[in-house]
Amino acid sequence: MFYKNAKYKTHYTRLSNGCNLAYIDEGEGETTLLMVHGLANYAGVWAKNIERLKQQYRCIAIDLPGNGYSDWGNYPYGINFFSGCVYDFMLKLNLQNVVPVGHSMGGQVLLNLVINHPAVCDKLVLCAPAGFETFSQMERALYKTSIHFFDFFSTEENSLRKIVKTSFYQYPEYADSMLQELVELMHRQPVSQYRKMVEACIDSMMEEPVYDQLHNIQQNVLVIYGERDALIPNRLIHHTTTKAMANQAIAKIPHARLEMLSGCGHFVQLEQPGLVNEFIREFVS
Repeated sequence: MFYKNAKYKTHYTRLSNGCNLAYIDEGEGETTLLMVHGLANYAGVWAKNIERLKQQYRCIAIDLPGNGYSDWGNYPYGINFFSGCVYDFMLKLNLQNVVPVGHSMGGQVLLNLVINHPAVCDKLVLCAPAGFETFSQMERALYKTSIHFFDFFSTEENSLRKIVKTSFYQYPEYADSMLQELVELMHRQPVSQYRKMVEACIDSMMEEPVYDQLHNIQQNVLVIYGERDALIPNRLIHHTTTKAMANQAIAKIPHARLEMLSGCGHFVQLEQPGLVNEFIREFVS
């Protein structure tokens, strides 16, 4: 079995909670880049990065439970749950010298991981991470109603395409195959189950914050955002820029560096993979 978009073989490992976790495993090297996708995505979103970085590193990209080719079921979906799954995955594969790389919600998952398990890595890469934007209780309620996620994630494929395309500033044609695979993967489970998973993830990003613990992170951290990110921050609630929000957050992390990509949206690793790959290579090396 292969990931259609990435054309990489699908590997599986069984986690302690019984979930069969799907993942891509390409390349060799002393360092392993462990890539974690964002909300309602899958390992294929890292195809343009694996293609280049596998020449120098072992590149592993996972499908979080309920996503991609991994098992779906009655799991307690959320940031803490996913963080525990990533940690369990690392133990199952006995991964050493790991640099976790997370996008969007996956970034918040990895922030949770290094806060709870600080010895897992020395370096961390965050691509347009969630978790840097803070919300009051009232703002959380407003956020959940403002995004209307399930207006997009209906049974109509055009709706899914619409929400994914808003993650780009300039949509690249090569993302079409990834988007088609996401549509097919959405139909692997009942719509009600899929919606339940996505809704739980959105709730957890609000209810399981990491912002107040950023000062405890001792890893060297590379943060990459697109200046044209239309998703972070939520501008219906916070009237600020992505750069201002990011600077405020990384100031709390003792060893952090910010790279802003001009003419780039939320999907930094897909929209400008060349720049992102070079930033990662320089940072890891």
